[in-house]
Amino acid sequence: MGNGSIFDADLLKKDYSPRIYAYYFKQWEGFHMAFHQHDSTEIMYVMQGECIVEWDAGTDSLAAVKLTKGEFILLDANVPHRLVVEQTCRMLNVEFGFEEHAGGFPSIKQIADEEVTFREMVASPVTYLMLQDPDEVYHTLKSLVLELDKRGGDGGLLDRMLLSQLFIRISRLRREAENNGWQQAEHYVKQSIEFLHQNYDRQISVNDIAARVNLHPGYLQRIFKKQTGQTLIEYVTAVRMEKAKMLLLHTDIPVADISDYVGVGSRQYFHALFKKYTNLTPIEFRKSMNTQRLMDS
Repeated sequence: MGNGSIFDADLLKKDYSPRIYAYYFKQWEGFHMAFHQHDSTEIMYVMQGECIVEWDAGTDSLAAVKLTKGEFILLDANVPHRLVVEQTCRMLNVEFGFEEHAGGFPSIKQIADEEVTFREMVASPVTYLMLQDPDEVYHTLKSLVLELDKRGGDGGLLDRMLLSQLFIRISRLRREAENNGWQQAEHYVKQSIEFLHQNYDRQISVNDIAARVNLHPGYLQRIFKKQTGQTLIEYVTAVRMEKAKMLLLHTDIPVADISDYVGVGSRQYFHALFKKYTNLTPIEFRKSMNTQRLMDS
């Protein structure tokens, strides 16, 4: 096993003890960190302000989450990542891994045998967990760091107790987030859809929509696609084309002007979108509908 990852089922097969590699408080101001990685799992907890954590998602793509006060990310070992702070962000960071169990305190395996939520977390490999903290994780993290400072960072019984408590609290938050995640995602998706229906007539970007619902664009796109089966762009395009069909059918607005009414700045691009959506050009669609009305009358 890679001895830095907490998302590793091997921790449940043999006795290992956690080990702290680094810990610190840090105030970041307008900082763009270079991509880096380390053989340890990292907790990045936002105490004040906000930041973005980006990481290599493979296949030449990046993933990212936005963290605000009271949120934290548990980032797996050996994942290339970086921190981006546009304004200011105060953070508490702890990096830890695992080593052969030396006794004197329950091993990770023994803790997992007693706490089902922790066992589930360890056995479910992911790149990261992003969670909202009701202050329980922060107080445990803070107590752990202060205790490590008192002991010169060498660890001890209380350190291991606090770290084990931290694991259990995080795993329980993970379970709660999974239970509530669909409802939360549904709320953000509904807000996004409402925004799209109110603003389809002007040029809007994914960043505009994400800013409206206060989510990172990448995260919003993932939950929107999962809930609707469409990307944000596909959805707003469908809204625009349906509005265009309605205008072509029920108004005398010139075809050349329809694109302006549905937020597509380029007439040529609008015609291409409409043809792809309906298999007819806007002119053909209006004529076919007029012909159909005459036949029905």
